[in-house]
Amino acid sequence: MATLTISAADEKKVKALGFLSNKGTDNFSARIITVNGKITAAQNKCISEAAELYGNGIVTLTTRLTFEVQGVPYDKIEDFRTYIAKEGLVTGGTGSKVRPVVSCKGTTCQYGLIDTFGLSEEIHERFFNGYANVKLPHKFKIAVGGCPNNCVKPDLNDLGIIGQMIPNFDEDACNGCKKCSVEDACPVNAAKVVDGMLQISEDECNNCGRCVGKCHFDAIEDGKVGYKIYIGGRWGKRVAHGIALNKVFTDKEEAMNVIEKTILLYREQGKTGERLSQTIERIGFENVEAQLLSNELLDRKQEIIDSNLHLVGGATC
Repeated sequence: MATLTISAADEKKVKALGFLSNKGTDNFSARIITVNGKITAAQNKCISEAAELYGNGIVTLTTRLTFEVQGVPYDKIEDFRTYIAKEGLVTGGTGSKVRPVVSCKGTTCQYGLIDTFGLSEEIHERFFNGYANVKLPHKFKIAVGGCPNNCVKPDLNDLGIIGQMIPNFDEDACNGCKKCSVEDACPVNAAKVVDGMLQISEDECNNCGRCVGKCHFDAIEDGKVGYKIYIGGRWGKRVAHGIALNKVFTDKEEAMNVIEKTILLYREQGKTGERLSQTIERIGFENVEAQLLSNELLDRKQEIIDSNLHLVGGATC
């Protein structure tokens, strides 16, 4: 068996840069941030070249849509980082802070209701980069889904966004057809003709938008784009399903502010080592939601960021 020569201190130092030890060796996997799982052909070529020059030639994808180049020796780490930087690529994505954002392909998907790539890039810049030096109680994962199909499982992240299309139903245009094209189009049976009038159950409708434009008499010509936000999801040793805030946000900036308020609340009120789901369970969802729907946390943003909190780190699993 090979003798390991890299000290625990050096291993910890490079892990903070996104280099994770390859079990039983002195080599590391370089975790490359893709912003949202989308890279250019030039970046893809650069990663492949770096894998051949500095690694073992193998590139893997993580479940968080980042790339890992295996087999990078400790003394080649800085050379590796310099090489990929020429295509605007960086390593990282570890520690008790906001982690890389995961996005589905809603921007180009036939079911996508929002520009998931655009939104996730904004989130990456504002919160992954903007909060890069802000220590949290533990890791904080964000996922952006384009529709209620939930392909990236937003409700199993600390914070998840699901694109919405809230149908604009014009009752005056409804003819109460015996064979209703809207009812036929609804995948969750939320739309039904009752007593000669189409009814859409707010409790059952998931705002997937599949009914929009389906009525032959233009009863649902369009809809309003929205953002449904889940908080407190978690996947791993202890699973927790996120809870949806009761409000569907129709203003993107308001939704972005809720993300920021969630991060600030977690930093201030979370205990070092606990995930957001545990913080919510401890202080109560109604309490958390009330804070997220007010502006008090944003008003104290700098005070919360400057607070001397979570100095020992908390990402233990």
